[in-house]
Amino acid sequence: MKLNNPIYSYRQDPEIPPFPDDGPVAVMDAHCAICARGARWIAHNDSEGEFTIVPLQSELGNALMRHYAMDPDDPLSWLYLQEGKGYTSLDAAIRVGQRLGGVWRGLVVLRVFPLIVQDWLYGLVARNRIRLGGTADLCNMPDAEVQKRLLS
Repeated sequence: MKLNNPIYSYRQDPEIPPFPDDGPVAVMDAHCAICARGARWIAHNDSEGEFTIVPLQSELGNALMRHYAMDPDDPLSWLYLQEGKGYTSLDAAIRVGQRLGGVWRGLVVLRVFPLIVQDWLYGLVARNRIRLGGTADLCNMPDAEVQKRLLS
């Protein structure tokens, strides 16, 4: 779902340290294995090298979440920034797929579901993500493609 903050509003927030935002930014839980697989998926399909991945647990990740009135400790929290606009939930994942292009644009078919159903589906997975996928350490993943996009 699109968040209603003005475009690039975080640039005026004194709580948010400067960061490169000239490309898409994904703020993800660094301790969730499903999220780590998502980061790996982004890194290996980002042929343009434009994505930045920010751990939710970092100072920047926490500040961005608070800016968008999201709880960094809430399992439903993940944030995708594209051209200064914030998105979350399944809509954010669909937008990532569209940005990556290729077969990943096919994620757009999930938009046939009403927003309330999309949010319910996302929430079901997000609330159970540790049980379903276990834990991981995104910041220490030996994957070079992830590491070069990681901003912590």
